[in-house]
Amino acid sequence: MEFELSDEERAFQQAVRKFGDKTLRANERRIDAEGRIPREVLDEMAALGLLAMPVPTEYGGMGGSAVLTELAAEEIGRGDFSMATAVFFLLEAGWGWSLAKHGTEEAKREILPPVCQGKTFLGIATTEPTGGSDLARMRTKSKRDGTGFSVRGEKAFLSGVEEARTMGGGHLTLTKSSDSDGFNFLYVPTSAPGNSTQKFTNMGRMGISTGAITYADTHVDRKYLLGEEGHGFEYALEGFTVARTFVSAACVGAAERALEVGLAYIKERPAFGQPLAKFEGIQFEAVDLYAQIEAVKWQCRRAAWLLDRYTLRGDDSHRSEVIKAVASVKLTAPPIAFETVKRVMMWFGAAGYTKDVGLELGLRGVMSYLVGAEGGLNIMRIIIGRELLGKEFAPY
Repeated sequence: MEFELSDEERAFQQAVRKFGDKTLRANERRIDAEGRIPREVLDEMAALGLLAMPVPTEYGGMGGSAVLTELAAEEIGRGDFSMATAVFFLLEAGWGWSLAKHGTEEAKREILPPVCQGKTFLGIATTEPTGGSDLARMRTKSKRDGTGFSVRGEKAFLSGVEEARTMGGGHLTLTKSSDSDGFNFLYVPTSAPGNSTQKFTNMGRMGISTGAITYADTHVDRKYLLGEEGHGFEYALEGFTVARTFVSAACVGAAERALEVGLAYIKERPAFGQPLAKFEGIQFEAVDLYAQIEAVKWQCRRAAWLLDRYTLRGDDSHRSEVIKAVASVKLTAPPIAFETVKRVMMWFGAAGYTKDVGLELGLRGVMSYLVGAEGGLNIMRIIIGRELLGKEFAPY
């Protein structure tokens, strides 16, 4: 693995950093307050090729590598501290890639170009009201109905429910098959007859909605089936492996920004006749945070490199290595990001608790990845344990 970025990768990273500094930081409070990502921000992201980056050029994407997409996710997490734009970005990247790999030609040509242009939304629907991580026990079912499938059930805690309704679009939806022992992975347009939506109110990440979709015998055309009937579970798990890498990268970006804010503050803030940075209690804490962020950043870069080398090429020969790398970074990046933001808030004292400083924005956003978005931390531990010890030692 080459640690040095290529000239093209470095130039791209700098372009996304500029976009983050100029556009995302200027809009992050607006995104949080208005509960949406402004149209002009999405248009600029589309113009830069940032939406659904790994999607091949023939379907409107830029055919970006996982490493390039990981770099972009890091910069977007740094730019919009609320994490809302990062969520939008990683959903389109991870699940756009999944649709491009497994979708029918008709579905890809219909769905992907407007997603890459930021005109419609693409999300993922696996979690249900009765549980999220135990996907094998889901209740939402699909059965053949002539020209496609009929879907009945409910998905909950989905990102982008309102965006898919207002912008157009839908979610890749994992369902139990009523016709076999397997699962079907279907693109379900949110506007399809039989669907109804509900919006939830989160504590953070306000710029992208969270909610539920109820499917009341919703008809889904056969062209929207991904891959082979009955094999949807493996497609969904593969998609999560890709998306979790970009989640982790966004957390790295948020952590780096928080630490930068904190370092600038402790060098200037006097206490007892000297800057806070001279107190070892704070200086050592800053050093520890820096070391942890650096470690997880390169862990994340390696996970993306493995995706490029194997998963994105359709090479399953190192599947366990890829799974362990991605689950490890998803296990470590969100807690490190959260701890960094929390500690820096404490350096600011009472001011850190105010919205004027802005650190609470990141705390609320990063928290979503601690409580379970794209897979809870204990689920990552189960995944890694299964790969280390063998499936016979898995708790389920």
